[in-house]
Amino acid sequence: MGMPLLPRCTVPARLLCAVAVFASFVATLLGARAAAPPLPNIVVILADDLGYGDLHCYNAERGKIATPNIDRLAGQGMRFTDGHSSSGVCSPSRYTLLTGRWHWRTRLQSGIVGVFGAPLIAPGRFTIASLLKQQGYHTGAIGKWHLGWDWPISGEQRPYFPGGGGANSGEDSVTGGHRAAWRDVFAKPIAGGPTKRGFDTYFGTDVPNWPPFCFIEDERTRGIPSQFLPPELLVKKANLASAQGPAMAEWNLDAILPVLGEHACQFIERSASRGAPFFLYLPLTSPHTPLAVATDWKGRSGLNDYADFVMETDAIVGRVLGALKKSGADKNTLVVFTSDNGCAPYIGVAELEKAGHFPSGPLRGYKSDAWEGGHRVPFIVRWPGVVAEGSRCDQLVQQADLMATFAEIVRAKLPPHAGEDSVSILPLLRGSEKPVRAFAVNQSANGLPAIRRGPWKLIFGPGSGGWGNGADDQPVQLYHLADDLGERKNLQAEKPEVVAELTALMERIVSEGRSTPGVAQANDRPFNWKRFMNAESPQKKSAKPKTAMLAPQFPMTPED
Repeated sequence: MGMPLLPRCTVPARLLCAVAVFASFVATLLGARAAAPPLPNIVVILADDLGYGDLHCYNAERGKIATPNIDRLAGQGMRFTDGHSSSGVCSPSRYTLLTGRWHWRTRLQSGIVGVFGAPLIAPGRFTIASLLKQQGYHTGAIGKWHLGWDWPISGEQRPYFPGGGGANSGEDSVTGGHRAAWRDVFAKPIAGGPTKRGFDTYFGTDVPNWPPFCFIEDERTRGIPSQFLPPELLVKKANLASAQGPAMAEWNLDAILPVLGEHACQFIERSASRGAPFFLYLPLTSPHTPLAVATDWKGRSGLNDYADFVMETDAIVGRVLGALKKSGADKNTLVVFTSDNGCAPYIGVAELEKAGHFPSGPLRGYKSDAWEGGHRVPFIVRWPGVVAEGSRCDQLVQQADLMATFAEIVRAKLPPHAGEDSVSILPLLRGSEKPVRAFAVNQSANGLPAIRRGPWKLIFGPGSGGWGNGADDQPVQLYHLADDLGERKNLQAEKPEVVAELTALMERIVSEGRSTPGVAQANDRPFNWKRFMNAESPQKKSAKPKTAMLAPQFPMTPED
């Protein structure tokens, strides 16, 4: 018998074969994509200086401020009870949230970005905005940036741009030199901001209590600031951390928050009609000072201006959620609500507590502190169809985790040099009760670090590292939060083995340049995290008047 005849394939037949195979592949690919759920819109709302206990849903027994909209958001999604910012103050937490990398790996190892400061997010650094933009999202930032810009200010012009983060300059007259410098600088594009860090659009105020006192849209100021802000506005509505400087004529501090809310609603309306997913980062300017409460909200809380401002903040959140519903986008939108750090102690905490409202709830400390009140913050996620309504999660999470979470949601792989300290919390959102984050690092305003693993928390020095006090004479503080959430009993002498383990863990986290699996990375600068361990206890230092503790003098960031 001869060999069986094989079917002969002519060149045209082969081409037809190849076309058929390719068509089948494309059909399979398209079918797989069609079967995959559509990518959700994402909205991240970041309150400014809102305490863990300022929301009624977090502090039902000792919270006296009505926050119905945010409480409703929590009831429609998941409330995390152990969610954290990376720092007890503003800029570092914002950096970590946007990059998934701990801020102390940068030049900012204490304090905040200074007045007219340089960009903290390096060019080319991956952000959640650039991640989502690569996946076809329309990305927008509306609100307080406070991560620095490449301000086009020459050396000769610097004297005309006062600031420093301490007491007001007291200047009340504008010279011809001021006007000439301001006209030149504010007529130019301002690079290095949100639109150079992954956002398609930006609208907001850089810092509400710092110059320039104007709105910025994309890379330009809206108008040319031409005068100093009337000093009485800062005295009445802000604090000694405010700074004088160039302002638009008749600048209205009370209007900032409502205008941001209006722009956020417009962004949602426009983006929902595009047919592509959108990402809105909404860093609010409230309830941070200036306590610029709109007329309709003054006195509504029956407590003080800060409480009124919290209520106005809640109303703005309600407007944004209403815009999502009106646009029809709410059913496919993941909403995150959180705060950059705890409540500031200088907004009338004593009178609030006397009236029965405790802004830190059961926690010790406030904004600036390494204690829990400085960085354990509200952390709420709503995602219809994925996150169970009215659910609660007690697992440790950080704002750094948004990067890895969003990457998993949009089915993207992070490069080795991105999200070095980010862990996906998607399993928790889907109802898993298994921990996803084994440890976390937090830091106070002056740079005092703390590490957390399970119930154990080790602060690498005495005191709060912020404006609080009340430390013992021990070189470090070890707390078991499951038994001592208020951080009152220092166990460092009783548990030296835990201190040693956590210290070794911190050593590794710092040296490897990342805390997640992957290729080791370089920190931007060496981090001397042990420098506080032999520091003098605050109780041994000469006593300072309480007003000094309530007038924060931030270390300014070098302009490099």
